[in-house]
Amino acid sequence: MEYTEIKKSTVYEITKRILDIVSSIVLLVIFFPIILLVAVLIKLDSSGPILADTPQRVGKNGKLFKMYKFRSMIQDAHELLRTDPEFVKLFQEYKNGSYKLRNDPRITNVGRFIRKHSLDEVPQFFNVLKGEMSLVGPRAYYPDELREQQKKYPYTRDSVKVVLSVKPGITGYWQVSGRSDINFDKRIQMDAAYVQDRSILYDIGIILKSPWAMITGKGAL
Repeated sequence: MEYTEIKKSTVYEITKRILDIVSSIVLLVIFFPIILLVAVLIKLDSSGPILADTPQRVGKNGKLFKMYKFRSMIQDAHELLRTDPEFVKLFQEYKNGSYKLRNDPRITNVGRFIRKHSLDEVPQFFNVLKGEMSLVGPRAYYPDELREQQKKYPYTRDSVKVVLSVKPGITGYWQVSGRSDINFDKRIQMDAAYVQDRSILYDIGIILKSPWAMITGKGAL
């Protein structure tokens, strides 16, 4: 996929990478008991793997990568939504709702809780350590999501190109500003604005707001 690079200083890029690595290691240590507990609860609650079996996401420069998340849905949920006749209407609602569902029957009991409080995203710290993601950045989109949403909102294409020039983040500007309550067109414009204005202080400000978004679960689906 095409991207439009918005360059920042080398000092910023190095400092951001150091912040990503150090913070991810510290947070993985802090979250280790929660990681174990969530893994056990997922296995007890429903059949299937502990990590979500979802397709690759679009990362920096349009490259695809496997994003790690705790499984919050039934097994093969992503594929079933797109291929099972039972979910035809649900899939249409999913596309019409900027690839979000307010009442998704595929979500498990444990999944509903961990999604609300963003605990399903904790494994993404490993993506950060691998250099595929950053603590702060735009949303990591599915390829088909980007294609379909740009057809629906053609004026967002330039914003998408800007967003794809940086690593996606575990948290970001739109996540702490309403999260899933924001439709794609506004979300991608907010992500593009972040890419244009990003700085270490801006990143730290978003990081400091993220725990409250996790605790309250505001806008989460």
